[in-house]
Parts: sequence; structure tokens; C-alpha cells
Amino acid sequence: MGVLVFSLQDLIIKKVSGSYSLSQVVFIRSVVAMILLGALVLQDVGFRRLLSSQMKPLLIRAGVMFLSYTAYYMAFPALPLASAVALYFTVPLFVTLLAVLMLGEKPHPNLLWAIAIGFAGVLFMLQPGSALFQPAALLSLFSALAYSLAMVKTRQLSETEPNSVIAFTQNLGFMIGCLLLAIFLCLFPQTDWSHPSMVFLLRPWSNIPWPDMLLIGATGVVASVGIVLLNGAYHIGPANRVGAFEYTGILWAPMWGYLFFQEVPVSQTIWGACAIIAAGLLVLQPQKTLIHEQDRHPH
Repeated sequence: MGVLVFSLQDLIIKKVSGSYSLSQVVFIRSVVAMILLGALVLQDVGFRRLLSSQMKPLLIRAGVMFLSYTAYYMAFPALPLASAVALYFTVPLFVTLLAVLMLGEKPHPNLLWAIAIGFAGVLFMLQPGSALFQPAALLSLFSALAYSLAMVKTRQLSETEPNSVIAFTQNLGFMIGCLLLAIFLCLFPQTDWSHPSMVFLLRPWSNIPWPDMLLIGATGVVASVGIVLLNGAYHIGPANRVGAFEYTGILWAPMWGYLFFQEVPVSQTIWGACAIIAAGLLVLQPQKTLIHEQDRHPH
């Protein structure tokens, strides 16, 4: 459900990426989300809980998430939505590796095959060294790696921090990051870029008509719901298992791309995405075994 909700945010941000600044769009989104997430914190644990001894790692995690989302959205103006999202969904592969390295989760033999198949699909989609290669695709891969680091950190922090506090500080980090970027652009305007990803990032803030303002503001509602759902999932399940379910995002992106942007995925995207989905199914296999073992041992 978290991935489905977030796919609506991707749709809206791609739609406005040709007109407004990335930092302005994410700032508006974060202001709306801050209201909703603040109410959630107040109801859940109260604002005093924000004065946590874990505030420093919480904000570091938020900073990593800001880098991840910035890179992810930068890819939208330059890539078809299906390609940008499919490459981003190497996240479960990265999460699986990092969960083993950082959390000590025991790997299953299928995981090595899953990782190999998944990254083979990535290489097929990227076509490195050919005329089909798009440098903006690397933004999606960097975003996936940064997001994976943040989600593994979520697994660690969730042992002591409520889900609402993690979501609130993440959104706060987005607001701070956007304001810092806006200040930088005011002091050092950047106007000599032609690549659409860089134009989206470095475009100055502007007046936004109310219809577009409401549309962008809706992403704040979407983000609030999506953040809570995803962080909650990582709170109750092993990181490498939960990460596998994020593959479902590959189903929504081509549908939105076709319906709203008349984008038809090319064959390399389709076959590469199929390889990534196959990798996800292999990662899911140990979960089925675990469920059967719990059925046999109810304690």
C-alpha cells in the first residue's frame, strides 16, 4: 500500500517537473506533510518525544533520504516514468545486501541468485556504452542505494523510536534541505544548464497558480500516508523481506506513464523490469518457508 500511494506522488511530480523548481515542489509537499505528521506525533507520543537522544541519527537518516529523493526526482524530466521507477526498484537488492552486512540478517541461498538476476536486468535496461544509455539513469540507481541505507537505519532506529517520530524527522530533514538549496540558488544563481534533470534541480523558485499549488500540496498528503505505511512495514518485518514488496511499484509506473504522458515502455525496459521482478520473487521465497516454520511452531 505504501508503494502504491507513493506512485501517485511520482505521477504529480513528473507532471510539474517542467515548470517549477524541484526544491520548491518538495518544500510545499513537506509543509503540508508536516501538519499531518505533527498531528500524528501529538496523538501518538506527544511533541516532547521529539527531544530524543536519537535525534542526531534520526536527522542523519533524514539527510540521506533527502539526497535519495532529490536524485530520484531529478531523473523524472529526462527518463520515461517506467524506466526511472524500474531502476529505482533495485532498492530491495541493495536492502538485502545491506541487511546482511549491517544488521547481521542471515542470507538465504536464493538471495545470491536474486541479486545476480536483478542487476543483470539493470544492465540490460541501462545498455552502458551504447547510444541508448541515459546518464540520468544513474540518478535512479544512486537514489536506490541511498534509500536502502536509510531503510536499514530505519530498522535499527525503530527498536527505540516510534514510527511517527521517524516520519516527522524525515519530513523535517526534507524542509531543511529544500531551504538550504533555495538559499544557495539565491546567492549563486545557476542558469547555464541545459540537461532537464539539472534544470529541474537548479530552476529558481517562482509564483505558482492555485490549481498547481493544490496539486503539489496533495503530494504532502500522499507522502504522509506513504511514509507511515513504509516505515511501519520496516518496523514489523525483516528489512530484506519488506524490501522485496517494494517491487510492486514497477506495476504502477508504466500505467501512469502511459495514461498521463503517452509513454510506451521500450523492450529493454520491459525485459529488464521482468528480471528485477524475478529477483524479487526469489527474495520472497524464504518468507514462505519462514511462515511454514511458524505454523509448525506456534510459540
